[in-house]
Amino acid sequence: MNNAFRKFAHMTAEWVGSSAAFFLALVVIIAWAATGPIFSFSDTWQLVINTGTTIVTFLMVFLIQNTQNRDAVALHLKLDELLRAVTGARTTLVNLESWTDEELAELQREFERLQHRLERRHPTGQHPRKAGTS
Repeated sequence: MNNAFRKFAHMTAEWVGSSAAFFLALVVIIAWAATGPIFSFSDTWQLVINTGTTIVTFLMVFLIQNTQNRDAVALHLKLDELLRAVTGARTTLVNLESWTDEELAELQREFERLQHRLERRHPTGQHPRKAGTS
């Protein structure tokens, strides 16, 4: 069942993100607005669009979350592979997503200190490896 849902979520997310889906939604809204005078802009007329958009939004949350979760996992795995493959890279960063907020904040401060040291050594903003390239 998980595989079927994954495929469905992926195909649906692809289609919903298309221009055709946008224009279909636009046509539905225009048709709904055009019927307003026919139904005297009644409460029922308004309820139709409110209910329809609420249901679609509710279902899309789960589909989008599923595709984002898969994309995030795939991205982490690709980055982990790069960290493992690069000589000198800190492989302790492979499991970074499981670190606490405090640990992540400390790592961010460490990278900021490195950046400041680099800026002090090269005040023009030219990194030594980038020198001569434009």
